[in-house]
Amino acid sequence: MDINFSEEQQMIRDSAKSFLSKNCPTSLVREMEVDEKGYTEKLWKGMAELGWMGLVSPEEYGGTGMGFLDLIVLVEEMGKVLLPGPFFSSAILGGFSFVEAGNDLQKKEFLPKIAKGELIFTLAINEAESAYDPSSIEVSAVADGDDYIITGTKLFVPDAHVADYILCAARTSKSSDLEGGLTFFIVNGKAPGISIRLLKNIARGKQFEMVFNDVKVPKKNILGELDEGYSPMRKVLQKAAVAKCAEMVGGGQWVLDTVVAYAKEREQFGKPIGAFQAIQHHCSNILVDLETCRWVTYKTAWMIDEGMPYDMQVSIAKAWCNQAYRRILVLGHQVMGGIGYMEEHDLPLYFRRARETEVAFGDKDYHQRIVADQLFSHGLI
Repeated sequence: MDINFSEEQQMIRDSAKSFLSKNCPTSLVREMEVDEKGYTEKLWKGMAELGWMGLVSPEEYGGTGMGFLDLIVLVEEMGKVLLPGPFFSSAILGGFSFVEAGNDLQKKEFLPKIAKGELIFTLAINEAESAYDPSSIEVSAVADGDDYIITGTKLFVPDAHVADYILCAARTSKSSDLEGGLTFFIVNGKAPGISIRLLKNIARGKQFEMVFNDVKVPKKNILGELDEGYSPMRKVLQKAAVAKCAEMVGGGQWVLDTVVAYAKEREQFGKPIGAFQAIQHHCSNILVDLETCRWVTYKTAWMIDEGMPYDMQVSIAKAWCNQAYRRILVLGHQVMGGIGYMEEHDLPLYFRRARETEVAFGDKDYHQRIVADQLFSHGLI
């Protein structure tokens, strides 16, 4: 594994830093928390013009044909600034869903429009009892002539209020194997029978309850194969989990930069607080956790690009980053002291977003169970 950035990756990183520093200050992040839409057209169009929306799409479908590791470089920079808006929902969840499950016609129709930012997609997976695992999905889709009728409720659907299309996972047949009988559907976001309700959370993000009340979807809108949605769905969720790890790496880097600068400037007892051993230990512990997060995230992304088995590695990365990022923020608060708890400071923004990121695509316990299962199944313990 080459741990150095390639020339293309360095260009992505530099371009992202330059664009986001100018166009995504924390003042905008605060505005978008209370804004009904949650992002600005200027920011969205700017990212599309830079080619970010099509980073995961092959060139023949209007994308840039870059690797997953290249995407991780970009998402880390987005994590540093807490990028608002539906980039993750559309470019990552939507884009990877078509790459993994779509047929040639579907890719030709939708991927170029995702890449240009002309259409916004999101993914509806979670349910009240699904607990991150798509095998426990109960929302049903029943055949009715040339259509399917979708019924049920999805939870925590990101950016559903601005999505042109919803990629909905539904159960199309009963099977003794719960991994069978699942199908992806491309659902018009304004289809009759769909209702949404904003779910308020600590991160103040745009996540919704989505009720499908006998929503009619044409059979041609099946994404991939009937009853064979589990495998591509799982791959999409795994890549999304690693991308969330990259967001945490970016946020952790912001915390480290912020607390080290503060420790050098803030004086107590006639000297900078960074001169005190306790503060030095806090900062060094932040660095240790951050570099470990960065290593395990980039290693996992590299394994995915290399076509290596990555099931256990994804869960190792997400389980570790979930815990380490929380520790980083707790230590950051301890270094900053009282000022770090004030709403006017940016640190609470990162803390609140971290609580949402921690449970996205699997919390610590979920991924640790997967690691344990993999260890036993491969006879490693």
